[in-house]
Amino acid sequence: MSKPPVADPRRTLTLRDVSEASGVSEMTVSRVLRNRGDVSETTRERVLQAARALGYVPNKIAGALASQRVNLVGVIIPSMSNMVFPEVMTGISETLEDTGLQPVVGITNYSPEREEAVLYEMLSWRPSGVIIAGLEHSEAAQAMLESAGIPIVEIMDIDGMPVDSAVGISHRRAGLKMAEAIVAAGYRRIGFLGTKMPDDHRARKRLEGFKEGLAEAGLTLADEEYYAGGSALLKGREMTETILTRSPDLDFLYYSNDMIGAGGLLYCLDKGIDVPGRLGLAGFNGVELLDGLPRKLATMDACRREIGVHAAEIIAGKHPTAVVGGEVIELFPTLEPGDTIRKG
Repeated sequence: MSKPPVADPRRTLTLRDVSEASGVSEMTVSRVLRNRGDVSETTRERVLQAARALGYVPNKIAGALASQRVNLVGVIIPSMSNMVFPEVMTGISETLEDTGLQPVVGITNYSPEREEAVLYEMLSWRPSGVIIAGLEHSEAAQAMLESAGIPIVEIMDIDGMPVDSAVGISHRRAGLKMAEAIVAAGYRRIGFLGTKMPDDHRARKRLEGFKEGLAEAGLTLADEEYYAGGSALLKGREMTETILTRSPDLDFLYYSNDMIGAGGLLYCLDKGIDVPGRLGLAGFNGVELLDGLPRKLATMDACRREIGVHAAEIIAGKHPTAVVGGEVIELFPTLEPGDTIRKG
């Protein structure tokens, strides 16, 4: 099969592009993409491979021109059970009010394959724009985003190269700043607790920045504890017990998010551990739900609602810069020491 042509990122792909890339007629391409059975398996595979490489998505608007768009904005996020993303959605929804644009949400569960499937389905309806969490995508999803011909805003992260626009924070810098604060407070035996991160790239970048900050002070992580699954108070309690049983001399625990950090705090208070004197704790996200804890967990606000607002403004053409593409907006989270880091 010949190498597919490089598509103009602002031009909507057509059946002709797939036809030229696969070397078969447009009629045959149409039959394959409509899943008609009167095509050989070899030809079918050739067409599907060409469509995937190009990032081509069929148009489901019956009888419409390929350039027609609907008033939908695809919003693709990893989770709604995580307290982070409802606040992002609030910012998006409030900003899109009175614009004629309607957000439609797809959930990926941090799976690249699921993200690819959700993106394919959303683009098939020819939305007016896409807001998608993260900068890392599968090869096929990347191709679809680059060939969509509509405004794309990747959110939550700016540590990388966006397809079009990006709005978020530097997670590497967030991890680095937290490490600096912990070291400045006099902690030296530091453990990390978090989810396994093959697909949670933002947590991975925070950990990379955190390790960099420790290295600048001549320190390394003394112990690490990981788990697979969603964030939960119970999981935080279990992980904290595990790591302290294994490494009782730790004097600080840094959690990848507030929910497991809150579980860790409750475990420590239940066991009578002196927090923050004997053991300091910190999480990430600045989740307001945890304000009712017996002590305020140290954390860092991830600018969630603001991210949603800026992303929606770019899609709707309402951003103060009047830019509808190619915009990178970095927000700067605030470190909140709470009651779980020793005061200097």
